[in-house]
Amino acid sequence: MRRSTNWWFFREHMQLSLISGALQCDCAVCCRRKDEPPLIKGWIPFLGKGLEFGKDAYKFLDKHKRKHGDIFTVQMAGKYMTFVLDPLLYPYIIKHGRQLDFHEFSNKVAPITFGYPPVHSKLHPGLKEQIQRSFKLLQGESLTLLTESMMGNLMLVFRQDHLGHSDWMSGSMYQFCLSVMFEATLLTMFGCVSSARRHGGVRALRDDFVKFDDKFPLLIAQVPICLLRGTRAIRKKLINYFLPDRILKEVSESFTQINNTLSPLSAHHFAMLWASVGNTVPATFWAMYYLLSHPEALQAVRQEIQEVLSLSGVEFSNDTDVKLHREQLDKPTTSSESTINESFRLSSASMNIRVAQEDFSLQLGESRSVAVRKGDIIAMYPQIMHLDPEIYEEPKKFRFDRYVHNGAEKTDFYKDDQKLKYYLMPFGSGSSMCPGRYFAMNEIKQFLSLLLLYFDLQLEDGQSRAELDPSRAGLGILLPSADVRFRYRLRVV
Repeated sequence: MRRSTNWWFFREHMQLSLISGALQCDCAVCCRRKDEPPLIKGWIPFLGKGLEFGKDAYKFLDKHKRKHGDIFTVQMAGKYMTFVLDPLLYPYIIKHGRQLDFHEFSNKVAPITFGYPPVHSKLHPGLKEQIQRSFKLLQGESLTLLTESMMGNLMLVFRQDHLGHSDWMSGSMYQFCLSVMFEATLLTMFGCVSSARRHGGVRALRDDFVKFDDKFPLLIAQVPICLLRGTRAIRKKLINYFLPDRILKEVSESFTQINNTLSPLSAHHFAMLWASVGNTVPATFWAMYYLLSHPEALQAVRQEIQEVLSLSGVEFSNDTDVKLHREQLDKPTTSSESTINESFRLSSASMNIRVAQEDFSLQLGESRSVAVRKGDIIAMYPQIMHLDPEIYEEPKKFRFDRYVHNGAEKTDFYKDDQKLKYYLMPFGSGSSMCPGRYFAMNEIKQFLSLLLLYFDLQLEDGQSRAELDPSRAGLGILLPSADVRFRYRLRVV
C-alpha cells in the first residue's frame, strides 16, 4: 500500500500541531452569541474536536447533524468551523461574494505547503496573474493539446510495461494506477523522461512524491514542516527536480506552454505536479475497482468505448495504438461518465470552505440566517449529501447507471421534495472549483478505455471488499485502507 498514514500517525502530529498552535493561540474561549449556531468544543484548549474529526470526519459530522441539525460550529486546531450540511443551502454560500472568500485560505496555505512565495510577494510581482494564467492551460483550446498528449503518453506507458505479455499477470491495483498515471502525467506536463526512466529517476521521484503526499494533510492543517521529520528534505528534492538545469532537454509542447506561463520558481512546477496527480490517482483506482467488482458495469462501459471507436471509423486491434481525441471524449458516454461519477460519489470527501471577512449575518434563504464572525471558516461537506438516503437510494451501494435516465444523463435529484442544484461535488464549487476538472475527467476516461480495450481483468479470489481510509477526509478523494490484488492479461480481439 502506498501510504502509512493511520490514526496513530494523525494523533501524533496533531499533538505537534497543538504545541505549535498554542504558541499563537490567545486562549480566549469562544462562547455563543445571539443567532450563532450551536458550538461544539473539545476539552483540550486549541485542539478542540480536531482529533475526533480527523479519526472519521463523516461519522463525526453525521453524529452532530443528528443532534444539532444542519448547521453547527466546531472548534478544532485553533479555528472555528461552521458546517452547513443541508445541500439546499449550498447555493446561498456558493454565490456569496465579498463577505465569504476562499482565496484568503488558499493563498496562505498553498505557498507554505509547496514552498513558494506568497502570491502577493513584493519580490515576485505579477505572481498571482502568472498562476491564474497557468490554470487556463487546463481549459479551452489548451485542454485539447494536453488531452492528446496524455493519450499518447498513457499508450506509451502501457506499451512499455504491460502490453508485451499474453499470460495472466498479477498486480496491486493502487500501485498499478499510481505507476501508470504518475509517469503518463509527468510526461504530459513536464516532457520526455525516457532517459530518467532508464536510470530509475521516475520511480525515485514517485517514491519521494508519495512520502511528501503522506504528510500533505498535516501541511494543509498548517503543522510547521520542521515538525514533520524528513519532510522538508523530501520537498526540497522534489522542487530541485524542476530546476532549469535538471529538466530534461526533450520537452513536450504542453510543458513549454506551462514553463513560459508559470513563475521560473521550480516550486510552482512541483505544485502543478501534485495538483495533477494527488487526487487523480485514487480516483482512477476507485473507478477501476468498482468496474472489476461489477462485471455488468465493466461489460457496459467496454461496449460503449468500442462503439465510440466504431463510430469514429476505428477498427481496434491490440497491435495498434488507440487514440481518443478530445472531441470523442466529449461525446455523451452515459455508462462511462455515470460509472466515474458514481465512483466519485462513493470516494470523494472534499471540504468546500470560505473564510468570513467580517462579522455579519449569513442569509440562507428568505427566512433563515446565522451569525458568523470575522475569521470563521464556513464549510460545506458534500460527502454527507453524497451518502444521504433521501437523495440517493441505497447510497453506499455502487450503481454504475445511477446517473443515467432513458439513455441520457440524469441530473434531477431531490431533497425535501426540492430539486438540488448541487448533487455531486467532487471538484469543489464556485471560486474553489478545481480548474483541472476537465483534464482529470479526460485522464480517467482515457485510462479506463485503454484498460478495458486491451485487457481481460479479474479481482483475485479471497479478498475483502476495499474500504475507504478516512484519515484524508476533507482533502478530496479518499484512498483505500489496503491495496487490492487483481489479474490481467492481453485480450484476444
